[in-house]
Amino acid sequence: MLLHFIFLVKEEELEERKWEFQYVEKMAGFYKSWIERVFSKKVDVQSDEMIVRSGNRPLIMDTPILLDDHSSRGEQIFHFYLAYFRPLWTDCTCEGYFAENFGMIWWQKSPKKGDIEFLREKNCTKVSHELAHEFLRMAKFKNYKEIVHEIWDKHLFASQPFEHYDASYKRSENDALFATLDTSSLKT
Repeated sequence: MLLHFIFLVKEEELEERKWEFQYVEKMAGFYKSWIERVFSKKVDVQSDEMIVRSGNRPLIMDTPILLDDHSSRGEQIFHFYLAYFRPLWTDCTCEGYFAENFGMIWWQKSPKKGDIEFLREKNCTKVSHELAHEFLRMAKFKNYKEIVHEIWDKHLFASQPFEHYDASYKRSENDALFATLDTSSLKT
């Protein structure tokens, strides 16, 4: 299975957000390892930028445009869009959306360049939320939405810490580069 991360970036922000895409490339490698360990599913990963050109007539990006892009790229590939906008509709408190072989989150722009902690805590965690939905769905878990939302609510409202990982994909509170929802209760 191919998991393809697609970082949406406005043309005028391309250079200033290059460092974020470099993080996305590292994050893709991490999630390959995480998915294999947590969900026992082998995946290949890829990451690309999708440059949204501004012009005389602005294109209003939303989930239907991404779903069309997903269809045109091949629905057998799991496309995961890291969008600069919130989906208009979602039932996830993480401001993401998923469907079969499709995921997206609102990838928040860091307020300062090089702020890896912001990307890790605000964005990387949301990716794990939507990935957990889809991989639990694939494993035919009955209440896969509720399971993930219960864990997520504990992170948001009960001070349950996220899992942190270093550049070698090992659990670590020191030098953490990636963060995911707590997977201790996910038995696949």
